[in-house]
Amino acid sequence: MNDESPPKRSCGAMIEYHRLLEQDPGYRSRLVEIEQATQRRVARMSVDALRSVTVPVVVHVVYKKAADNISDAQVTSQIDVLNADYSAANTDLPNVPAPWKSLVGNAKIKFKLAKVDPGGAQTSGIVRQKTTVDGFGQDDSVKMTAKGGSDAWDTTRYLNIWVCDLQGGLLGYAQFPGGPPATDGVVIRNTAFGTGGVAAKPFNLGRTTTHEVGHYLNLRHIWGDTEDCSGSDLVADTPRQQLPNYNEPTFPHVSCNNGPNGDMFVNYMDYVDDKAMFMFSAGQVARMRATLAGPRKDLTTGAAQLT
Repeated sequence: MNDESPPKRSCGAMIEYHRLLEQDPGYRSRLVEIEQATQRRVARMSVDALRSVTVPVVVHVVYKKAADNISDAQVTSQIDVLNADYSAANTDLPNVPAPWKSLVGNAKIKFKLAKVDPGGAQTSGIVRQKTTVDGFGQDDSVKMTAKGGSDAWDTTRYLNIWVCDLQGGLLGYAQFPGGPPATDGVVIRNTAFGTGGVAAKPFNLGRTTTHEVGHYLNLRHIWGDTEDCSGSDLVADTPRQQLPNYNEPTFPHVSCNNGPNGDMFVNYMDYVDDKAMFMFSAGQVARMRATLAGPRKDLTTGAAQLT
């Protein structure tokens, strides 16, 4: 297990994105099609009229050392955080600065550990896989039993989350919609997963998984992954910002001529510490729900039979 948390948040979603662009000839065209369909759905969506949907979850705990075999309680604590954050029911929501309060979005997405596995057997929704691998990088080996990881359950029907000793300074990474089915899902460092247990400050409130599931549901980083104010997160109601914010910024933090309110650094898709991020915007909610109505629609349509 990593004994210390990285000093700053680091997410590998865009590294994964560029790797797949290089390795998968059809990935770029699929992304274009998904984006076009997403924008059409967003344009005709009423966020206020959304109904609650449920996503079945399987958590693969891949461990070599006993300390990395995190408890059921740590797993369920993360599900609790997801359910709060994706329902705008998090207790720290009042900390959103006044100018952003009207933009807070409620995604109305419920996450439940699966009760039925792909073969139809009863399950806790937690898979425990002992490994001989000392730690995992971002090559997706944690997602493959043959490489010391744990094979994904049907990724069209379950959100697969792998929790492991993730190295290279990363807290997590996710695969955007349109990637290879066998590796679809989210990977989280075990010290940044859930609350309690081995979760370590300043990433001990479960927000790394909130962030990575956002990517899984097709959200981009709020600064658009450029450093010159030209980037876009493809969402209309989040202000442009130049760079990621870290730690606990003081409001306002102005960049890209976005004053007086500045960067929406309290957003889950920035890089601040867990205790400094509190919200998705309504525009981000529309984008995620468009994804659940589009490329990830099978997650919710079969949820009642699996949870």
